Order: sequence, then structure tokens, then C-alpha cells
Amino acid sequence: MTAAPRAHSLHQRIRGAIEGQIMSGALRPGDRIPYEHELMQHYGCSRMTVNKAVAALADAGLVVRRRGAGSFVAQPRAHVATLTVPDVPAEIRARGMAYRLDLIDRAVIDAGDARVAAAMTVPAESTVLAVTCRHNADGRPFAMEERLISLAEVPEAIDVDFAAVSPGSWLLAHVPWTEAEHRIIALPAAGHAAALAVAADTACLVLERRTWRAKHTITWVRQTFPGAFALTARFVG
Repeated sequence: MTAAPRAHSLHQRIRGAIEGQIMSGALRPGDRIPYEHELMQHYGCSRMTVNKAVAALADAGLVVRRRGAGSFVAQPRAHVATLTVPDVPAEIRARGMAYRLDLIDRAVIDAGDARVAAAMTVPAESTVLAVTCRHNADGRPFAMEERLISLAEVPEAIDVDFAAVSPGSWLLAHVPWTEAEHRIIALPAAGHAAALAVAADTACLVLERRTWRAKHTITWVRQTFPGAFALTARFVG
């Protein structure tokens, strides 16, 4: 089921525009974002609207507000070890193989749905976009992906055609995050066997990942890869 597009409020547009500049590197850690009066003039809106957008950025850990000085792009947290989770389409193309995405299901579900309750922390009255898709390499199944995206945190996801772009690729390009958690499991293909064109008892590498902005969950994803698949850990000081 595909939900109808909806209009975004002005404070969400302002927040999204600044997030995009941070994500693209146009605004770097330590840079000051435009003053509130500059944003008011640019967008033709009230101080309350601008303040709501900047407060959301601060709550997400993307900017730091300094009284009398303005708001600045936050410094990234130092991590002891980072597991680099592959962007599946990029991984497939890097192997010299042709990529194709199959959208199997797309639905908007309530925060009270059992799938959401088991995987994410989202506002009680909010909704979540549930997407199931299959990644293919040279015409053969490469991985199954089950993903939940918080529409409270990423309202613009409702308008994205995930039959044309991988949810993971789109999120990596458009939605900054401040914290991530990974879980790696070895499981049989079982319910994904037919979609992956393997036997039900085929060993699979299952990767689960959650990302947050501050305390708010952005997305949960489970990717199932049949057979061997390499993951890389990078260690920094």
C-alpha cells in the first residue's frame, strides 16, 4: 500500500534544509548556522517557527545553541570502533555487478504495531513507514531488507519512491544520525527462502541496525544475506 504524499510544515522544511547542508558538508562542525533573524527573513516566517526548527536540530544533537552567540554545528562524537554497514546497491556495483531493486511491500503502520514495539522507540501517536524489498545482483537475489522508518523523525520519507531508490541509500544521503547500534546473527533462510531462491535451511548472515538522532529512533533495518558476506570494522582513536 502506498500512502498519499503530504505537505511538510515550514519548520520541518527549515530543519530539513539545514540538515541537508550539514549532511553535504556545506556546514561543517563548528560552523555557525544562520541567525534566527536571518532565517526569519529568508523564509518570511515568525521567530516561533524558526525557533522550533532550530530546537529540533539541537534535540537531534546536530547543532549546539550558545546564548548570545547563535547556533553551531555540533562536533561528531568519537567512537572506539565503527562497523561500516554496506550501502547494498553501492556494494553490488563495486563488485562489477548490475543492481536491481524489487519493492515487495510498503505500508504506513501505527506506533503500537508489534513490529514497531519490538524494534523502535517512537512517539505513541506517531506512524512508521514499513518497507520490504529485495536487492538483486546480476538478476539474482542478493539480500532481503525489512525496514521501519519513523515518520515522526523523517516525515519526508512518505513521499519517496522506494521502488526506484533503496531505502538505505536514500537515508544515508538525506538523514544525518548521531548514534547507531548493530547486531549480527547467523540464521537459516526460513521465511525468506523463496524470495532468496535458496533452501529453507541455507545459512544466512542477518544484520540488524538501529540509528538515532539524540534519543529519537530514525530507522530499524534487518538485512538477510544468504551465504558468506564480509563486514568491516574500523577502529579510531
